[in-house]
Amino acid sequence: MQHDPPVTVDVLQSIRSGKERQFEALLEQIIGTASTFEGYLGSSVFRPSDQNPSEYRVIFKFDRLEHLKRWENSTARQNYLNQAKDLTVDEGTFLIITGLETWFTLPGKPGLKPPVRYKMVAVTGIAIFAINRVLALLPTTWLGMFPPLVQLLILVFVTTALMTYVVMPRLTKLLAWWLYPNQ
Repeated sequence: MQHDPPVTVDVLQSIRSGKERQFEALLEQIIGTASTFEGYLGSSVFRPSDQNPSEYRVIFKFDRLEHLKRWENSTARQNYLNQAKDLTVDEGTFLIITGLETWFTLPGKPGLKPPVRYKMVAVTGIAIFAINRVLALLPTTWLGMFPPLVQLLILVFVTTALMTYVVMPRLTKLLAWWLYPNQ
């Protein structure tokens, strides 16, 4: 069976001055149509900031690469891209992210190329090790009411939640100098 991971698409798009409302309306249509495609998990829109007054960042998530490809190759998407040409400065940048890369994003630096894999593996391994050591020190008597397999499952979910929402965002920021040496 072919590996078909969940996928995130990071789109950066600069909008022509005065075309923001039209782009917003088109973006609403794009997201509405994308949401009807199989495997669509959601979108996030980051509007222009003071640092980048014309730049939009749009994140699309799909459960499988195959489903993303169906959306990307659809006639509807091609039509939207053609309409966007009149509203945008250039073609923008599209970055497809799978696997560990989703943990290695820096706020304020959208579209940044992920670190090399050995660095991602090293940071992830250290973080999981540290979380597991801390969890081992905590009283876990309440887990005793569950069978061993359920106990392990609970600990895996706690570790994953801590990795995603607490540890990796902070570690990525803290180690940005090493993970992204040329940025």
